[in-house]
Amino acid sequence: MRLAICAMGRLRGGPEKFLVDDYLARCGRTGRAVGLGPATLVEIDDRKSAGKAAEGEALLRALPTGATVCALDERGESMTSPAFAERLARWRDAGVQDVAFVIGGADGLDRAVLDRAALTLSFGRMVWPHMLARVMLAEQLYRAAGILAGTPYHRE
Repeated sequence: MRLAICAMGRLRGGPEKFLVDDYLARCGRTGRAVGLGPATLVEIDDRKSAGKAAEGEALLRALPTGATVCALDERGESMTSPAFAERLARWRDAGVQDVAFVIGGADGLDRAVLDRAALTLSFGRMVWPHMLARVMLAEQLYRAAGILAGTPYHRE
């Protein structure tokens, strides 16, 4: 099952880009044995989108065809890392080919994107900068692959 992070804006060089790239590469290597990956980042140039509705349209166009959508939003469901891994495993076992994790711009996600989501996920009630949300999501994808592969990366 292919994994894509679809996000408004671009990460320029720096620690966030390094971490996202590193965690997505690790996820791809670890996840291969359990049917997860590759994991990619799709960035949408936010300079070409004016307003939440336009950003929503751009994000929806960037989704892989037929992808199951997981929207990141502070009002979404909080879950443990093992529960997140289990959700990915259920989608994989149900034959889902692509999962797209969507991160909106500074004003959040448009209603059209939220309505398309099979899951709305929260990293807690705090609002996180979009660059850090990407890092946290990439790390959780890697962690989920490790949990499903039975590696010692995640310790209970």
